Amino acid sequence: MLNRIIAFVFFANYFVGLLAVALSVETGFQLNLPLNSPVYYVLVFCATVFYYTIAYSGPVAPKVSANPRTEWYRLHHRFTRISQVVLFSICAVAGGWYLIDNFHAVLHLPLHYSLILSVVPLAAVLYYGLLPKSIISLNLRRTGWLKAFVIGFVWAGCVNLFPMAALRIEQGITVGEPLLMLWLFTKNWMFCTVNAIMFDMKDYEDDANIELKTFAVRMGLRNTIYYVLVPLLLVGLLSFLTFAIFRGFGWPTVLFNIVPFVCLLIVAFSLQKRQSILFYLIVIDGLLLVKALCGIAGSFFAHQNLS
Repeated sequence: MLNRIIAFVFFANYFVGLLAVALSVETGFQLNLPLNSPVYYVLVFCATVFYYTIAYSGPVAPKVSANPRTEWYRLHHRFTRISQVVLFSICAVAGGWYLIDNFHAVLHLPLHYSLILSVVPLAAVLYYGLLPKSIISLNLRRTGWLKAFVIGFVWAGCVNLFPMAALRIEQGITVGEPLLMLWLFTKNWMFCTVNAIMFDMKDYEDDANIELKTFAVRMGLRNTIYYVLVPLLLVGLLSFLTFAIFRGFGWPTVLFNIVPFVCLLIVAFSLQKRQSILFYLIVIDGLLLVKALCGIAGSFFAHQNLS
C-alpha cells in the first residue's frame, strides 16, 4: 500500500506541483513580502502537474516497459487522461476568475512585467515543441546540454518572477530591491539547472542511444560530476556567501542557505553508482523542497537582522 502511494505521488508529478508552490512561497519569505492569493497557488500547482504529465499522456504504450515510471503510466493511462482533463479545467476556471477579478491591474501591467509573463511560458512551450511545426519546429528538449539550462530558467521564472508579477497584479506591490530579486532569480536558475543535469544522468544510456548530447553523454557520468556539477555548485555557493556578506546576513541565515548546496553536493557524488528512478524523483527533486524550507527558515533570521 505504501509503495502504491509513493508511486502515485511521485510518478503522477503531484510532488513536482508541491515543489513549485513551496519555492514560490520561499520567494515571498525571502523578499519579506506578502504571500500571493490562494487561487494563484492553486494555478501554480495544477499547471505544473499538468505540464509535467504532458509527455506521458499520449497513446498507451503497447508493451510492458522496464522503466517503472513508464510502466506506471501504461497501467494508469485512463487515470492520467482524466487527471489531465481535471487539472486543465481547474486551470481554465481559476485562471479565468483570476483575470476577471484583476482585469484592471492586468490591463495596466508595466511592459517589463508583460515581457516576463511571455518569455518564460514561451520557453516552456518550446521545451516540449508544443507549437505547430508550421510556425516553429524547435524542440528545446532535444538540444542536449542546453536542455538543463532551459529547465532551470523556466523553474526560476515560475517560482521567482511570476509570484512578483502576481503580487503587482493582486496587491499593487513592487519589489523595492531589484538587485535582491535578480540575485534570487539567478541563484534559483543555477540551482534548478544543476538539479536538471543530475536528473539527466538517469537517462544516460537512453540519451546516448538517440545521440542526445547531454552533459552526461558528452562527458561521461564521472566527469559531469567533477567538471560540471561541482564547479556550478561552488560558483553558486560563493555567490551566495558574497551576497550574504554584502547584505550583512547573520550566521543562522547563512547556515540555513548553505544546507541545500551541501546536500546537492553529497547527492551529486552518490550518482557515480546507478540509482533507481524513485531515487531521482524523491531525493533529487526533494532537494528543491529542502531548498525551499531552508530558504523560508533562513529568511526569518535575515529580516530580524536587517530590521
